[in-house]
Parts: sequence; structure tokens; C-alpha cells
Amino acid sequence: MGWRYIAQRTTTGDILDWDVPFVAEAPPKRELNGPGEMRGTIAPEYLRLMAKPDGLPVMAEWATSLYAEFEGRIRWGGMVTNLGFKGQAMQVTCRGYTAYPNGMPYLGSTIRSGAKIPKKWAYEGRDKNHDGYIDHTSPKKKMPPRPKATISSRWDAYDVVRHIWAHLQDYQRGKLGVTLDKHDSGYKLGASNGEDPWELQWWESPDCGSTITEVMNLAKGDYLERHYWDGTKEKILHHIDLGRRRLGRTRSDLRFAQGENIIEIATPSYQGDFFANNVYVIGKGSGAKAARVRVVVDDKRVRRAKIITRKSTANAKTLTGYGKAERAKHNQQLTIPSIAIRHHPNAPLGSWALGDRILLQVEIPWIGEMAVWHRITAEEIDPAEGTAVLTLTRSDFYG
Repeated sequence: MGWRYIAQRTTTGDILDWDVPFVAEAPPKRELNGPGEMRGTIAPEYLRLMAKPDGLPVMAEWATSLYAEFEGRIRWGGMVTNLGFKGQAMQVTCRGYTAYPNGMPYLGSTIRSGAKIPKKWAYEGRDKNHDGYIDHTSPKKKMPPRPKATISSRWDAYDVVRHIWAHLQDYQRGKLGVTLDKHDSGYKLGASNGEDPWELQWWESPDCGSTITEVMNLAKGDYLERHYWDGTKEKILHHIDLGRRRLGRTRSDLRFAQGENIIEIATPSYQGDFFANNVYVIGKGSGAKAARVRVVVDDKRVRRAKIITRKSTANAKTLTGYGKAERAKHNQQLTIPSIAIRHHPNAPLGSWALGDRILLQVEIPWIGEMAVWHRITAEEIDPAEGTAVLTLTRSDFYG
């Protein structure tokens, strides 16, 4: 058995075709913290593209899901998001279900996490001359102290992610059947003293996808989309794994070495114009009153500055965390963007997981032999050929 491509109506779950003559340009790409992608073509002889009973053709943008199955296991799944033409063939681009929240407005109930809630005070407005005494009392009575405000409950970051997905899937044509892990991230949104609440309000037109990315970054968490058969192999299920913070682990049990299982490496690169050793983070507020922090490292290089904005918070600790994460992306360390590997006892295909940290042993011109820890952020596995392409980021980019 080889690859099989299955078409499904996204909104109903009905299988449209069990064996679409889809020709993939490359193995489907699974991605950490992203939807991944699959591209390919369908020949014009595919007459089954005619309309189905619902009036839509088999291949329809934002109406068809396409799954890549190999030897009975679904290796990738996503929605058809773009159709075009490549010569006489139909060009098909699919992205995972986690692409769905991007560009979608949040229209749900207001969330205020860690907000001050003032208590009702019976003496409000009863000291109009501000002398510290209750008006019109004889003898004069001092104003009692104002009761302390309470702090609203603080939402865990993953509760917000689940809430947004539930909101999107509450609409009639948004019921995708996506489930999410139930555990918490351990990161509470908003300051504990109520001075810097985290808010999600529909009238500010927040983007659901951007909000999910924001809270995942605050929690330093990872997610991973997957699709799989139910017990009867008649229904395809969709789930999002939420990391207990970062997904993956250090894989000292696997070996990735040039000349053994690494058959090709992408051109290593430094940062060039992307380099920065000073990062300024602008937070909540306007003008000169906006919150601001600076994250700097003395690396004996010329000062190169970058500014980012994170308007959701004024908390210095949170802004500093953003700054450290951003600076790590702009340092001057050598990075190997990707490697191609073959099936090998050192690291059999599929023996790793997205998010794992692996040690690359390679030889770089002008530098020589190197052993550098990288993190797997995406994969394109071709089990038929016994090869895979792994997209990588240096492990220390994550702090």
C-alpha cells in the first residue's frame, strides 16, 4: 500500500471520495504550533469533481478536507484553502485545521482576567469638600476607609485557547469537531494584584488566531494538530495536543550524523541584517506613558536595536519575557535550517516527535565539525521512500 488521499465535506464530516487522484508535490508538512501544509495537483480527467448533492464540487475552498493516509494511518489532514490551475491540472493547497482561527473575529463574551472589582461603598460622594469627614454630620464623623477591591478570577492560558475554539465551533458552519486537551498550562493571565488585567473584548475586533498565538507565547506553550481514525475506521477525528508548556524532549537516544543518516543539510546561516542585541518592547499605554522595557546583551558587537509591541500588557516581567524570546531569535549563532535524512537504525523514521531536541553532528565549510542542539519544528516524512526532511531551530532560541 502507498499513499491514499481521502476527501471529506468539512462541515458535515461526510466522505466524498475514498481515493482522490491527488499528486502531491512533496510529502505533507506537519508543523509545531502551526497548521502545516500539503500541495499538489489533480488531473482534469478527474470527472468526479462534479457537484455533490449539497451543490458543491468535491474540491471546494473552505468546504473540503483532504487527508493523506499511508498504510492505514492518517499522516496529515487539513482543509482545502486555495484552488488554482497549473497547466491543465487543478492546483490544490491545503492547510491544517489550526489555520481556521486566523483572520476570524472574536465575537464572544468579554474576558477580564485578573481585573480589579471595586466594592460598593455606602459613603461614596459623602465628602464633597474633601476634608476627610462625612458631610452634614454633627459632631463630625470621619469617613471610614474605602473597602479594598477584589480581584477577578484569572484565566489559565489554555482555558482561553479552549474558549476561543469553543466560540468558533458554536456557529452552525463552524462545527469542525476539533477537540483539545483538558489540562492547564499553569500560566495565569493578568497580574495578581489587578493592576494589569488581560482582556478579550469583541468591540476591539480581536483576531482569534492572533489571540491564540499571544496566549500560547505568554504561557511558553506548544500545540500540535493531529487527525486519526476512530475505532471503526469510518470517522476521522481531529484533536489539538497542548504541551505541558513545551512539547518534546531531549533525544540523547537518537543520533543524527552527516555521512550516516543525514544525507543533506540546508545552507547554514548567521543572522546578517536580522541580527539584534538590543530589543525594546512597547507595552500597554499611549505616548510617553506607554510601558517599555529593554532587553540587552553585551556580546562585544555593535549595538543593533529592534522594537516590538505587545499592547496587551504593561507588566514589566511579562514584557521582559517577550523581549528575551525576541532577542534569542536575533542572536548571531549559526543555525542549520533543515536536514534531509534517511531511515537508519540511529533514528528510524518517526522515532522522533515534533518539539524534540536533537544533536546534529555535521561538518561546515570554514568552521569544521560541529555538534549543535536543534529543535524539530516541522517534518515532511515520505515512508514510501524512507526519507524525511526536518525543519529545525536552535534549541537555545527558546531560552
